[in-house]
Amino acid sequence: MVSVGAVAGIAAVALGMVLTPGPNMIYLVSRSLAQGRRAGLVSLAGVAAAFGVYLLAVVAGITAVFAAVPAAYTVLKVAGAGYLLWLAWGAVRPGAGPVFAPRGLAPERTGRLFSMGMLTALLNPKIAVLYVSLLPQFVDPARGGVAGQSLVLGLTQIAVAVSVNGVFVLTAGSVAEFLGRRPSWVRVQRYVMGTVLGALAVQMALGRSPASG
Repeated sequence: MVSVGAVAGIAAVALGMVLTPGPNMIYLVSRSLAQGRRAGLVSLAGVAAAFGVYLLAVVAGITAVFAAVPAAYTVLKVAGAGYLLWLAWGAVRPGAGPVFAPRGLAPERTGRLFSMGMLTALLNPKIAVLYVSLLPQFVDPARGGVAGQSLVLGLTQIAVAVSVNGVFVLTAGSVAEFLGRRPSWVRVQRYVMGTVLGALAVQMALGRSPASG
């Protein structure tokens, strides 16, 4: 049975990552501004489907990986901490682009919107690292049901990501305008998010392996 702490931890990581500008956020905001909320929501459904693909892959393979190569956890932990630090630096580095940098997009049909959203997420390295490197470290083999724990943690990440991105889609125009008029707020947001991600990276790097009980 997955612990409450693990669920809270993956939720915090998911929130920090979804609030850090990346391909998914930029695409969804751009699509919503260019073609409307419905198009943004259809694209978001494609993104959610991509999350599901990653989750199924992790649930299917994580048990075998931990059983065959116990040291794999250490590699995953180091890689995950390093990636969070990289995201933190990206949030606070000088000259970083605006939080929302929407681009013009041509109108697309419903099926195309879904597939483009899905492909954007599947090719997003941030999501790949989340499932391959970050999520497994919240799994405690001593609690049993590793696949079940992975499923719960993955569904938690999906719920957080879809909810937050849904807000971005529904309020894309208002949020972009708000941030565009308040550059000081954007700087504060960047430093807060950079600090949160950095703290998570340190906690992750210093945490003990779940395999140790």
